[in-house]
Amino acid sequence: MDLMQFFDMILHVDTTLGTLLAQYGTYVYAVLFAIVFCETGLVVLFFFPGDTLLFIAGAFCATGEMSYPLLMALLIIAAVTGNTLNYWIGGAIGHRVFTHDYRWINKDALRRTHDFFEKHGGKTIILARFVPVVRTFAPFVAGVSDMTFARFQLFNVAGAVAWVASLVTGGYFFGNIPVVRDHLTTIVLVGVGAAIIPLALGGLYKFGRRVISR
Repeated sequence: MDLMQFFDMILHVDTTLGTLLAQYGTYVYAVLFAIVFCETGLVVLFFFPGDTLLFIAGAFCATGEMSYPLLMALLIIAAVTGNTLNYWIGGAIGHRVFTHDYRWINKDALRRTHDFFEKHGGKTIILARFVPVVRTFAPFVAGVSDMTFARFQLFNVAGAVAWVASLVTGGYFFGNIPVVRDHLTTIVLVGVGAAIIPLALGGLYKFGRRVISR
C-alpha cells in the first residue's frame, strides 16, 4: 500500500477501519491517536474525521476487536494534547491572524468560530467538540483571544472527556445499528443544538431584563 492509498483510508476511516485493523492490528491505536491529535491540534487538518471515527471505533470495541478502556484513554489524551497544541499556536500567532493573509488558515471557518466564541465564551471549548470544523478552530481562537491557560485546560479536559466518552460509548452500544450509524452527524448536531438553545434563551432573557429596566 502506497502513501496516497493509506492517506485515503485515513480520510474514510469510518468505512476502512476494519481493513486497517486486519492489516495493522494494534498499530491502529497509534493511527487513531494521530488522527484525533492532528484534527484537534492543527487547523490545516480540520477535514480529518472526528465524530465518525470515535463512533465507529466504539462499534469495533463492541465486537471485541478493540479494547474499550484503552481506546478511551488514548483518544482522551489525544484530544486534550491536540487542543493544547492548537491553543499554543493561536497564542503564538495572536491577533495577526485576522489582519495577515495566512493561506493555510480557512478565514471563513476562523471567523465563524470566533463569533461562536464571542457568544458563548469558555463553554465554546466544550460545545465545539461536537461540531466539525469549529472543533478544530476553537482552541486556536482561545489562544488568539488570550484565554488563560488554566481556564482553557479546565474546559479542554471537560470537553475531551465528554466528546470521546459519549461518542465511543454511543458507538459501543449503537454503532452496529444502521439507522444510527448512517445519521450520526444529524444526531450529534441535534444534541449540540439542544445544549446551545438554553444558553441562547438565557442570554436573550438577561438582555430583555436589561432593556426593560432602563
